[in-house]
Amino acid sequence: MKDIRPSGSRSGAAIPWYEEGEEPDYRFSLANERTFLAWIRTGLALLAGAVAVAQFVQPLAHSEAGAALGALLAVTGTALCASSYGRWLRVQRAMRHNRPLPMTRLLTALAWGASLAGIAVLLLVWRVR
Repeated sequence: MKDIRPSGSRSGAAIPWYEEGEEPDYRFSLANERTFLAWIRTGLALLAGAVAVAQFVQPLAHSEAGAALGALLAVTGTALCASSYGRWLRVQRAMRHNRPLPMTRLLTALAWGASLAGIAVLLLVWRVR
């Protein structure tokens, strides 16, 4: 698609990122948005898990081990939520400029955070029994 804005409509101002390049097929934009929302849901689930472990799971509630596991889950969830918009933006820009989709480190961070949390849960369960 061609840029159909009238010439001189911005009078020398920088073009916003969402008007750069060509408008991608709406299906790709919606798929990118669904992926963004999936990252947000996963981050919120990790945050909910952090609250549950630190407050409600006996005998971890109000213990140092529970606080540490809750902190690990909270940091992972927060990092995931905070990084998901940047990923969405990079993918959207790449689509607008017909470039390859960028790689993300979110998968690595999520995998490590979840793996460390899983190991911590195993160690805590083994210690409690």
